[in-house]
Amino acid sequence: MATMKADFDSVSIQRPELAASYLGLLASQPGRPLALFGPRRLGKTWFLDQDLTPAARERGWLPVYADLWLQRGAPLAAINHALEEALDDASVPAQAAGKLAKTPVTKLSALGVSVDLGAAPSRRKLPEAPELRFDALIQRLHAAAGRPILLMLDEAQALAEGSAASAEALAGSLRAVLHKRRQQVHAVLTGSSPDALAQLLATAGAPMYHFAQVLNFPALGDEFLKALAEQYGRVHKGRKPLLDDLRQLFERLGHKPALMRDVVKSMSAEGETDVQRGFAKYLADERHVAGWRALIDTLGPLERGLARAVAAGQAPLGQATRQQLGQLPGVGAAPTVGKVRAALERLRKLGVLTRSGTPQVEDPFLQAWLLGRPPV
Repeated sequence: MATMKADFDSVSIQRPELAASYLGLLASQPGRPLALFGPRRLGKTWFLDQDLTPAARERGWLPVYADLWLQRGAPLAAINHALEEALDDASVPAQAAGKLAKTPVTKLSALGVSVDLGAAPSRRKLPEAPELRFDALIQRLHAAAGRPILLMLDEAQALAEGSAASAEALAGSLRAVLHKRRQQVHAVLTGSSPDALAQLLATAGAPMYHFAQVLNFPALGDEFLKALAEQYGRVHKGRKPLLDDLRQLFERLGHKPALMRDVVKSMSAEGETDVQRGFAKYLADERHVAGWRALIDTLGPLERGLARAVAAGQAPLGQATRQQLGQLPGVGAAPTVGKVRAALERLRKLGVLTRSGTPQVEDPFLQAWLLGRPPV
């Protein structure tokens, strides 16, 4: 279902049926979360906020969202913070009348006109230990809200960060609480790192082994592209790009909606309907090139050559790739596997390559630009 507004940024696709199917799965298997996997920028977070959250409210559930990547060194702290905020909203009366209704009366005047309020009701302090605090927060939030909780944990691969022992302990605590409170809370995990999610959910002997049902998050399809084309047609009085051409570019961009919008907006600004030509102009625009060039030019010869090799789909640790890298000016000789691994890690930290998993260029635009420039 497309929502059409005045500009390209507001072209969006609602997927209520997909949201309803996920909630139905959760309701049918209490205590077993869903783990939605998809590359970054595929629209998972938007879906949680715009589709799953309203669907959960309609079902009578209380949605709670936590972005674990923002606190990836302590993901359970991020979860507890989100639960505490939800508990505040559910427990603290918004109006004076609410405070009056929930506070014991200690003195009433003879005519019942003046009222002295006693101390606000309080409960035992929450435990300090994060694992115990998580359990207590689920229980208290459910009691305060009077309805099931939908806990949405975005970028759940953060649960596998840190040492193996700490990650295992964290995953074990999460599983124990979600199982224990299965009548009170449902959980959805999203992730963009297949390796980290596999370590968390598909490694035999791991605390969350086969605990969650892993699903591939579906990319948007032709409905999104048709909506963009229709918006283009409104702006340009019926002229619009061909759907087949849009489909090919969308696939090249990894089915990432925000990136596709950027290209179509750029095409619209110039009245360009040829998608291939419009994308070439986008890549040649100095406003974009300056940023990519500044990033790549900070790299050494080995890192620059390695980034281009990864962009071309070459195996970075393969002998043929290393020999090719050794022929580049400034590299000198075929680098060892250890040197290539170190260079890959630097590229990951700089955001040139994906954070984990098989090395890939993070930005499809940067990848296309790298393939169009000389090797060094």
